[in-house]
Amino acid sequence: MLIHPTLEILQSLRLRGMLKALQEQLQMPEIDALSFEERLALLLEREVTERESTRLRSRLKQAKLRENAAIEDLDVRAQRGLDKTLMTRLSACQWIGEHLNVLITGPTGVGKTWIACALANKACREGFSARYVRLPRLLQELGIARADGRYPKLLAELARTDLLVLDDWGLTPLNDEQRRDLLEILDDRFNARATLVTSQLPIAHWHDYLGDPTLADAILDRLVHCAYKLDLKGESMRKQGSTLTPEPTLA
Repeated sequence: MLIHPTLEILQSLRLRGMLKALQEQLQMPEIDALSFEERLALLLEREVTERESTRLRSRLKQAKLRENAAIEDLDVRAQRGLDKTLMTRLSACQWIGEHLNVLITGPTGVGKTWIACALANKACREGFSARYVRLPRLLQELGIARADGRYPKLLAELARTDLLVLDDWGLTPLNDEQRRDLLEILDDRFNARATLVTSQLPIAHWHDYLGDPTLADAILDRLVHCAYKLDLKGESMRKQGSTLTPEPTLA
């Protein structure tokens, strides 16, 4: 049997998983003990695995996660007020399919961004698309997109994303245009996609932060009432993990 034409055909058809598996089989003398059907099943299995891995890499690349975090590495022993039952539920990612939201609040350094990225990473592994953005930077980008004609396209991209992570909510004041942009984003996602927000501000202060009472009501109505809430507490984990050399004690 001429194997090289078969390898070339698999390469031309971009069946890279089957190509790699067949090349490996050719190096395994014991493979002859398997039937044709068994060897074919192994080739197909490898192709499916290879395609799933490729899609996952693509989803993670598009997500642009700030932290390389996995929910399996979450330290539930840290004194942060983590609800273990809720975290188990969120890790299953059912809330994303149900188009619900997650709001993570707490002081700086307690791990809000890490947890958000870990949940987005898990979402990608479960087959959902995700995207991480810092809200101040996103609103700046929307302002630029409005000026150069990309605004509708950018809004459409955000609306298609299964899980949108908005980090640093409440960090900088909003102008009227930015408030309306935020409403557009959340209105597109309401009952259609999932949104995760992290903020140093307690949720009770969000209405005042948004400023305009009418727009604040509309924004929070689409975000807060259909959301799981996670309020973290404790000292900054950056401080706890600091490797700085202590200052010498003066005699």
